[in-house]
Amino acid sequence: MGIRQRIVPLTAALALTGGLAATEAAPALAAHPASGQSARPAAAGGTYLYFNKNQSNPGNSRLYLMKSVPNAKDKVLAKYRAGSGNGGRNGKNECARLQGWLSNGSYRVLAHTKRHNGGDGGIHGYAIHVEDKVCKNGRTPRTGLFVHSEMNVNGTQGARQPGRDNPYRWDGVRDYYSLGCIKLTPAHIKSLFSKADHYGWPKRLKVVS
Repeated sequence: MGIRQRIVPLTAALALTGGLAATEAAPALAAHPASGQSARPAAAGGTYLYFNKNQSNPGNSRLYLMKSVPNAKDKVLAKYRAGSGNGGRNGKNECARLQGWLSNGSYRVLAHTKRHNGGDGGIHGYAIHVEDKVCKNGRTPRTGLFVHSEMNVNGTQGARQPGRDNPYRWDGVRDYYSLGCIKLTPAHIKSLFSKADHYGWPKRLKVVS
């Protein structure tokens, strides 16, 4: 899969606004969007991403790749454990920049790449860039938003660093924490890219809680 739209490299500060785990991107959820939630942001027959935030454990939320089915229930093509927010006191405050989880609503998917380079301290490797959003207070912007993991630019894992977290290596469940971005394990984001290559790349992300 080639890069369909080039992501302009962002500064480290902009990338971090969306999400490296250690610094500021439960029971299993059902295999379909939550009851009562609208799940049709895509054109008929198209695919979209659907992120269902887990109120009891934000680091054990779910990201779905969905197919819109006219006049029927939309189809789950893939689902993955995912996290958003830093897990702290403000982790579920969507207006807490660099802390809270992603705001509810619909987002345009701007671009995707397997070799994003966010610069020193930024997001690297497999990344899906989504548009900025003003949170529910109508004032606070959430920017630099991605679906991503923790890896090097080329998709490999960084070296283990005893006594400290390497933001380019997935070390465990704490790496689901983010600055607001949606975080997946390296294996899961690579699977998502493969599924999207096969079924068609989503143009929208819908976030609910």
